[in-house]
Amino acid sequence: MIDPLFDLTGKVALVTGGSRGLGLEMVRAFAAHGADVIIASRKIDNCEAAAEEVRAMGRRALAVAAHVGKWDEIDRLIDTVYAAFGRVDILVNNAGMGPRMPSHDVPEQLFDSVLNLNFKGPFRLASQIAKRMRDGEGGAIINVSSTGGAMPMPEIIPYGSAKAALNAMTLSFAHEYGPKVRVNTLSAGPFLTDIARSWSEEARQKSRNALGRPGQPEEVVTSALFLASPASSYVTGTLLRCDGGTW
Repeated sequence: MIDPLFDLTGKVALVTGGSRGLGLEMVRAFAAHGADVIIASRKIDNCEAAAEEVRAMGRRALAVAAHVGKWDEIDRLIDTVYAAFGRVDILVNNAGMGPRMPSHDVPEQLFDSVLNLNFKGPFRLASQIAKRMRDGEGGAIINVSSTGGAMPMPEIIPYGSAKAALNAMTLSFAHEYGPKVRVNTLSAGPFLTDIARSWSEEARQKSRNALGRPGQPEEVVTSALFLASPASSYVTGTLLRCDGGTW
């Protein structure tokens, strides 16, 4: 039996970057708590694999290949989702990237790609779906940010700046589309997702945070469920840190 505070039965969730890492953990958690789920990322095979997991839980699922840093692909994604489900109750702007590089070496194309994926795309997707949510029965939007958006982190300045903009966007959207639409930020710290394969062994074992370690991917689940569910009915415009107490 699902706890009523975290019951997503009858809800439709759209998760970008939902085919791997933290996004996939959220997809699994939403489905396990009753939601139908749309998984969007650039590689359709990975999306389909995630969708099959959801269907195996007895929920509906849709896999959509989309580059969510491009507005035309975002608009196509929205049309596809609403044609299939007629609604979105939960949107998770999770797709992102932040390659490490000395700032003086960053080419314009990479700068634009980082800002497009981490801020421009989430703005477009959230604005269009928030309007539909407000015109309908409401909903919840979760913007997945990073500790890099709140503290100085050298060599990922375009990424950190885009995440800082995302944090500011959350608060503005919460006021523009409330009270029917709740908009919050989930600020993630270091997690042992597939990206950690390139980390040093020390970085995979220890982190500069209160817990002294990186997070396991499944440890993001309770934060995401809280922000997506009735458990956070009086929470909007806030930033929830899930980072082990990073400093």
